[in-house]
Amino acid sequence: MTKLIILDFDGTLADTRELIVRTNQEVQRQMHYPVLAEAQIVSTIGLPLKEGILAMFPELPQEEIPAWVVTYRAVFDQLKKQIIPGVFPHVRETLAALVEAGCRCTVASSRGTASLTDFLRDMGLAPCISYVLGADDVKRAKPHPEPVLKTLKDLSIDAADALVVGDMPVDIQMGLGAGAHTCGVTYGNSNRPALLAAGAHAVIDDFAELLRIV
Repeated sequence: MTKLIILDFDGTLADTRELIVRTNQEVQRQMHYPVLAEAQIVSTIGLPLKEGILAMFPELPQEEIPAWVVTYRAVFDQLKKQIIPGVFPHVRETLAALVEAGCRCTVASSRGTASLTDFLRDMGLAPCISYVLGADDVKRAKPHPEPVLKTLKDLSIDAADALVVGDMPVDIQMGLGAGAHTCGVTYGNSNRPALLAAGAHAVIDDFAELLRIV
């Protein structure tokens, strides 16, 4: 059995899509920029906040980015009280079964560590997650392999014994770059063709399917 499972958060464990899209659109209004369509915003999920903003608006002057970040965080904190993300089907029971079977489950996300910790606690997932790595814990975020490499180093586990699970191509690229096995999920913010094109070793349609591939 796989010793370590490194999980993405947004789009893999939790359905934060509406919250992220609505936050970005409100920030775009407040910053007097065009309000982008949902698909354009979703394509940036998985990137760190600053990189996601620049992916949507490459022409944005660097000096404006701090104001965007401050506005984003304020809007996000307000909207998350109204748009409460849910956990995807079968996540809780599957995580519990994996831990019971001896797998170590961790999270590596481009979301900030404090936000991750709060969500995992509020969603009741924290007892199954023994290690949390956020965007502020690394210098180079996904698709760079640093988040996986740091997790492996901190937990003293070989890449050959690890499985990276995520819903976006950047998750797959991150895992492959570290030499780990990879698994894409189709119920999040991407799709099977894109995940396979990124090189995913496996692609599943339901989180519970992890139990048959670890």
